[in-house]
Amino acid sequence: MAAVYPRLWRYAVALTGRKDWADDLVQTTCLRALDKAEQFEPGTHLDRWMFRMAQRVWLNELRSRKVRTGGGLVPVEDIDLPDTSPGAEVNILARDVLNRVNALPEAQRQAVFLVYVEGYAYKEAAEIMEIPIGTVMSRLAAARKRLNTDMAEGKAKAT
Repeated sequence: MAAVYPRLWRYAVALTGRKDWADDLVQTTCLRALDKAEQFEPGTHLDRWMFRMAQRVWLNELRSRKVRTGGGLVPVEDIDLPDTSPGAEVNILARDVLNRVNALPEAQRQAVFLVYVEGYAYKEAAEIMEIPIGTVMSRLAAARKRLNTDMAEGKAKAT
């Protein structure tokens, strides 16, 4: 579980948009994984099992928050991610891309993070999200199209 933890935390940040919520999500996921350890099939991928579990825990949390508060997602400006200061232009571009990715519909955002950030194959991402592989491909294509359009519009406005 320790080897999966950093990637699980990164995925939790992608899901929640906040470090403190990601910490809570990962802790809940790890506790649930320990409670349900007998359900894990040796020889399968622990990371996929835990990512799927984190996704389910987060979806349940979103549902309960919507009932309690009517909210759920947080603006990307409120995310407190550490800055390693690679340079002002890189930071501006990275923030712009992160804002645009976070503005994607949740299903597309999850597919983007699993495939492009975590490096899962389409099939693996489909298993984690429990959807057909064609749906993953469709979501990624829609996300790429939207990001390309948004980036092109952003460049046109800048000139």
